[in-house]
Amino acid sequence: MSRLKDMYKNEIVDAMIKKFGYKNVMEVPKLDKIVVNMGVGEAKDNAKVLDAAVADMELITGQKAVTTKAKNSVANFKIREGMPIGCKVTLRGEKMYEFADRLINLALPRVRDFRGVNPNAFDGRGNYALGIKEQLIFPEVEYDKVDKVRGMDVIFVTTAKTDEEARELLTLFNMPFAK
Repeated sequence: MSRLKDMYKNEIVDAMIKKFGYKNVMEVPKLDKIVVNMGVGEAKDNAKVLDAAVADMELITGQKAVTTKAKNSVANFKIREGMPIGCKVTLRGEKMYEFADRLINLALPRVRDFRGVNPNAFDGRGNYALGIKEQLIFPEVEYDKVDKVRGMDVIFVTTAKTDEEARELLTLFNMPFAK
C-alpha cells in the first residue's frame, strides 16, 4: 500500500475532521481520481509523434494511455473531426496514490526554479489542475530517449465541495503550494 494512502487513512482524516468539524468520517473529502492529459498538436502531420507521446505517458503513469480525438473540425488549425490529437490516462485507487506520491515528492522538486505550484488553480468545485512544462522531471523518463520535450496537464479530482476543503486536503498530502 502506498505511503500517501496510509497517511490519508490515519492522519489526514483526523486533521480534516478537526479543522472542518465533520460529523461523519464519510463527509471527509478524498482524492477521487487523477487525470493526466497530453495534447499533441503535431500529431495532425506526423502520426509517430503521437505514438511517442503515448509511450512517454504510459511510462510515467504505469497505465495504458487512451488517444483522444478532435471533437470538431477547426480549419485554421487544419484539424478535422475525429483526428487523433492527444492522449490521456485516468488513474484511480492504488496507482493514483502511487502517482501522486511520485509527482509531489520526486518530480515537482526537480523542476527548475521551483517555488511551489499555483494555489489559485482550483475550479470552484474542489478540483485542482496543474500544468507541467516537460516530461523530463519524472525519474522514469530517460533524457537520451526523449525525441521532443512535451508538457502535460494533471488534474486532481476530489470529492470536496469547496476549494478551501480541497486545498486543505492537498496541503495535507504535502502538495507544495506557493506562498
